[in-house]
Amino acid sequence: MEVVSPGRLNEDRDRVRKRREYARAGIPVYVIVDDHDAQGTVTVLTEPRPDKGDWLGVVRVPYGTAAEVPKGPAPGLVIGEAVTGPERA
Repeated sequence: MEVVSPGRLNEDRDRVRKRREYARAGIPVYVIVDDHDAQGTVTVLTEPRPDKGDWLGVVRVPYGTAAEVPKGPAPGLVIGEAVTGPERA
């Protein structure tokens, strides 16, 4: 699980570079909690494509909406308001 750090360079590292490198490494699940994306988002990435440096399974929801890990080592894990807080206006 990654919590995006503030600042353009950190955001690029957490959202783009780590996402690509974790897929290339075959990490089964990558969850990104991002306070700096619109009103806050949770992205759950599954089914890495190491050859492409990308993911087949991508679920992105705003804070206040439950995001469930569907596969991998933690199926059924829910990232919701207990982690992110309620939806932001």
